[in-house]
Amino acid sequence: MASKPPKSDPVQDTPQIAEPKRAAAGLPAIGHTLRIAQQQMGVKRTALTLLRVNQKDGFDCPGCAWPEPEHRHTAEFCENGAKAVAEEATLRRVTPDFFAAHPVTDLHGRSGYWLGQQGRLTHPMYLPEGADRYEPVSWERAFDIVAEELAALGSPDEALFYTSGRTSNEAAFLYQLFARELGTNNLPDCSNMCHESSGSALSETIGIGKGSVLLEDLYKADLIIVAGQNPGTNHPRMLSALEKAKANGAKIISVNPLPEAGLERFKNPQTPQGMIKGAALTDLFLQIRLGGDQALFRLLNKLILETDGAVDEDFIAEHTHGYEEFAATARAADWDETLTATGLTREKIDETLRLVLSSRRTIVCWAMGLTQHKHSVPTIREVVNFLLLRGNIGRPGAGVCPVRGHSNVQGDRTMGIFERPAPAFLDALEKEFGFTPPREHGYDVVRAIRALRDGDAKVFFAMGGNFVSASPDTEVTEAAMRRARLTVHVSTKLNRSHVVTGARALILPTLGRTERDLQDSGEQFVTVEDSMGMVHASRGRLEPASEHLLSEPAIVCRLARRALGEASRTPWEEFEKDYATIRDRIARVIPGFDDFNARVADPAGFALPHAPRDERRFPTATGKANFTAAPVEYPKLPEGRLLLQTLRSHDQYNTTIYGLDDRYRGIKNGRRVVLVNPEDARALNVTDGSYVDLVSEWQDGIERRAAGFRVVHYPTALGCAAAYYPETNVLVPLDATADTSNTPASKSVVVRLEQSTTD
Repeated sequence: MASKPPKSDPVQDTPQIAEPKRAAAGLPAIGHTLRIAQQQMGVKRTALTLLRVNQKDGFDCPGCAWPEPEHRHTAEFCENGAKAVAEEATLRRVTPDFFAAHPVTDLHGRSGYWLGQQGRLTHPMYLPEGADRYEPVSWERAFDIVAEELAALGSPDEALFYTSGRTSNEAAFLYQLFARELGTNNLPDCSNMCHESSGSALSETIGIGKGSVLLEDLYKADLIIVAGQNPGTNHPRMLSALEKAKANGAKIISVNPLPEAGLERFKNPQTPQGMIKGAALTDLFLQIRLGGDQALFRLLNKLILETDGAVDEDFIAEHTHGYEEFAATARAADWDETLTATGLTREKIDETLRLVLSSRRTIVCWAMGLTQHKHSVPTIREVVNFLLLRGNIGRPGAGVCPVRGHSNVQGDRTMGIFERPAPAFLDALEKEFGFTPPREHGYDVVRAIRALRDGDAKVFFAMGGNFVSASPDTEVTEAAMRRARLTVHVSTKLNRSHVVTGARALILPTLGRTERDLQDSGEQFVTVEDSMGMVHASRGRLEPASEHLLSEPAIVCRLARRALGEASRTPWEEFEKDYATIRDRIARVIPGFDDFNARVADPAGFALPHAPRDERRFPTATGKANFTAAPVEYPKLPEGRLLLQTLRSHDQYNTTIYGLDDRYRGIKNGRRVVLVNPEDARALNVTDGSYVDLVSEWQDGIERRAAGFRVVHYPTALGCAAAYYPETNVLVPLDATADTSNTPASKSVVVRLEQSTTD
C-alpha cells in the first residue's frame, strides 16, 4: 500500500549529522529507491512504472537530461530518477476537497516539501479576487478567465509566458507559437536561471549554444574534466558513463569546492561487481575555491602555450580566430594570483598539466558550479580556449559538455522558447504560419520579475516549474508576483508558486510523462531532446491521475483558440487531435528536424546536427571558432566572511523536495544547514551544531538574511561554505547576475555568520 501524505509539516531545523559518504549508489541506493517508490506508488505500480523508465518503448525520465546509452539495462534509471517518477506516479491526490479544507493562508505557511507530498492535482482550480480558497472551475471557464485578462492588457508585452524544462518539444513549440501570435517574445524559461551562461559563451565562441559531444565520445576520451558539477546527486546515470570511460583508459579530474561521493567511488547497482567493489572514478581532485575556475583554466592555457609541441597549430590556423590576442593575454597569467583565486597548490596544477598534455582527446563537463557566477561567461569562454588550443573540438572523444538538468530544457530552447529569437527562426515562423511575429526582444526571468515588480507585466502564465521558489531574491519575487492581475500555473503537483498569487489565480492540472495521452486520433507520444542533442520519443503508460486532466499540448491549443479567436489561421484543433501534425510543422520551421515523424520512429532516436562536432565548421560571426581574451575575475573575500554556494541536497531535484535527507553528505532530517570548513569555523568562533543566520552582503548595501541554519563542520574548500536552495535564494539580489547571460549569481555569495535570531 502507498503511504498517506503527511498531515503536518515535519520539523526541519534539527538535523542529525554523520560522516559524509565516500561512495555513491550501491545497495543503499536500491533500498532507498524501493522504499520511496513503494510509499508513493505501492508495490505493483512501482514495478510496472520503473521498468518503463528510459526504455525505447517507454517514457523519458523527468529527473534529468542525461542521454540514454544504445544498449539499455532493464533498470535504466537512477535513485533520484526513481524518486521523480514516484512523485509523479503517486497514488496520492489533491482534490477540490483538499482546497476547501486548506485556505491559501494556511498553504502559504507550509513548507515546499509538505506541499509536494500531498500528491497529484486532479481538477482545474480558481482563486477569485479577494478569496482565500481555491475552488473548482471548468476548463472552459478557466480559458475564458485567461483570455479576458489577456484581452484587457494594454499590450501583449504585459503578459509573461514562463516555461519549465520538463515541457515536451511539441508543447513548447505550440506555446511559443501562441505567445508570438499573441504578439510578444516574453518567453522566460528555466535556462535563464541555470545554463544561460553556457549558451551565451558557446554561441559566441563555437557558434552554437549546445555541447559538442555525444555519449560515445565520453567512452573515447583520454581525459574528462568534471568542473562545478555533482553527478552523484544531479544526474547519477552519468556515473555509469564515467565508469565505462575509466574502463576504456580515461583519466578523470574533478574540480569542485566540495568532495562529492559519486566522483570518489561509484558502486554500480546494475552489476554484481559494481555493487560489491565499485570503481574509483577521480584520478585527481582539485578542491577549488568558489569562482576560481577561470583563473585555473587561464593558467593552464599559459602553461600549454609554454610547452613545445603542445599547441595544435594546424587546427588553430585553419579553424580559429583571435589567437594572437588570446595568447598574449594568457601568457600574462600570474602564478601567485592563480593560487590565490583557486586555493590550489602549485603541485596540484602541475599534476593537472601533466594529465592534460598526455591526453589527445579531452572533454570538459560542467554544470551550475560554473554558470552561476558574475564572471561565468568569461569562465566558460576560457574553457573553450583551453579546448581549442589542442584541437579538442570537432574530434571524436573531445569537446565541450555542459550537462543540463531538466529533462527537456535544451529541447525547449531548440523549439523557440527564447526571449531573444534569431531572425531566421522568426522568418520561418512567418512563412509557415502566415503571421508577423514580434521582433523586439522579450523578458528573461530576471527582467520578467522586474516587470511584475514595476507594474509593466500583469499576467504571468507558467508551463510547469515552480517559479517563485526557483527565482532569486525571494521577498522581491513574491511581492512582484502578488502585483499581477492573474497568475496561471500548468502543473502536475502542488508547489509554493500556487500559494503566492496575483489578484486572481488558476491551477491547471496536466498529464505527466508517465501517463497515457489519448486524443481524438488515438494514443499520442511526445518527444524530448537530451543534454547531448539526441531527440527521441516518450510514451506514458499509466492511466491518468484524474479524468479531468488535459495534456500540455491540449491546454495550449484550447487556450490559443479561445484567446486568438478567428483571427488565427493556425490549425489549433488539428494539432490537439494529432501531435504528428505538430511535428510536421516543426520539421518545416526548425533546421535538423527534416522527416521528424519518420526519424523519431527509430527507437534510438536521432542526433540533431552540430556543425562544430560534425564538420569542424563554426557558424560564428567570423566563420571560425573564436578565441577570446578577458581579464581574470574571481570573488574577493572580506575578512571574517565566507563565500557561499547554493546547492541541492541528495533528496531534491531543483525545487522539488523528495525528502529531508542528504545521505551522501551525512545529513538526515534537515535542510537548514550550512556546511563550513572546520578551520574557518574556528577562525569565526562558530561551533559545530550551533545555529546562525546567514547574512549576505552586496554592493547595493542591502543586507539579506536567511535565519536559523545549523552549522555543520564539513571538508569544504577554505573560505567557502554551502547551503541548500531554495531556502537560500533569499540571499541573492535580483540584480546580482552574470554579465552577458543575466543568470542569477547564486554560487559566490559573500556572507557573514551571525548568532541566530530564531528561537
